[in-house]
Amino acid sequence: MLIIEDMFLFQQYLKDIATLAGASSISIVSTQNEAVESARQKRPSLILSDIKLPQGSGISAINLIVAAHGKIPVIFITGYPERCERYVEQGTLLTKPVSADVLLKTVSAAFAGQATLH
Repeated sequence: MLIIEDMFLFQQYLKDIATLAGASSISIVSTQNEAVESARQKRPSLILSDIKLPQGSGISAINLIVAAHGKIPVIFITGYPERCERYVEQGTLLTKPVSADVLLKTVSAAFAGQATLH
């Protein structure tokens, strides 16, 4: 699993939820370039991605990763849903703040193969 998020505390929150959902290998990055490099080193089975990053964007990172590795389930998590509603068809969209219950159900469904593929 790959987590693309620039806020440290939210990274840890996502990691904890992903672990509860069954993730055993989790990479955490905070920029577009780090995300692409991490995916190059190991293809993620699921991606949790913020939209707005300090360098690049989560959407651009996902597009580059999918171009290189094929379809991967994606859950976008953002405080700016109005900026990315057109990308909902590319993955699941959750709005920050997101409750642990909703996030756990969404990540668990993605692991079960029920999430939208990008």
